Amino acid sequence: MSWVEEALQRVQPGPPAALTPTELGIVGAVALVLVLVPPLWRVARLGVTLVHELGHAIVGIVVGRTFTGFVLRGDASGHAVTRGRGAGPGLVATTWAGYPAPALLAAGVAVAVGRGWAAPVLAVFGVVLLVALVQVRSVLTAAVTVGALAGVAALWWFGEPELQSQVLTGVAAVLLVGAWRHLIAAWRDRSAGNDARVLARLAKLPRTLWLATFALVCGWAAWVVVTTVR
Repeated sequence: MSWVEEALQRVQPGPPAALTPTELGIVGAVALVLVLVPPLWRVARLGVTLVHELGHAIVGIVVGRTFTGFVLRGDASGHAVTRGRGAGPGLVATTWAGYPAPALLAAGVAVAVGRGWAAPVLAVFGVVLLVALVQVRSVLTAAVTVGALAGVAALWWFGEPELQSQVLTGVAAVLLVGAWRHLIAAWRDRSAGNDARVLARLAKLPRTLWLATFALVCGWAAWVVVTTVR
């Protein structure tokens, strides 16, 4: 079998994943450690920020804007740059997409894993990260993106379906909790560059309304993840 044939075989969906209570307990414990232990969270939250910025980028592309680059910083902040109209619904959608992105991805991953789509999900992640690598604009951003790409590629190529399901379930948990932690930080952030404040200026609607929409999406995503895992 050639490597092309093997790669095509590895993107095929498998049987629906059914993690045992013990496996779920281990995955949940590892995810909690990553989120609650400060040194580990400082690393893990860069992954959450990566998803946040790519959320801006992907929605920007969908609405017709041009994605020109993104940056992650050591304090887990970042920004993605898209070019297009300086006002209008497209810019509003692009700006809004960042905070909900990790929670929505968590929900999507949980549902996909439950249906046996772990391998295709990993393949899609790899393609997105490979494309995003072209747009990195700092050394740290490149390191985080390359690290995530290497991890995804290794799990996709070498990981057994059960391991893929376990890891992706853990990733979904970290992304979901990370989305809530970032949202709490956004409620406390009074800076002019915060997404909710930018949305308030663009759409002439209160900052609290935009924060409420973020919370609503995160709550829905949490319900999807918990229901799927159960």
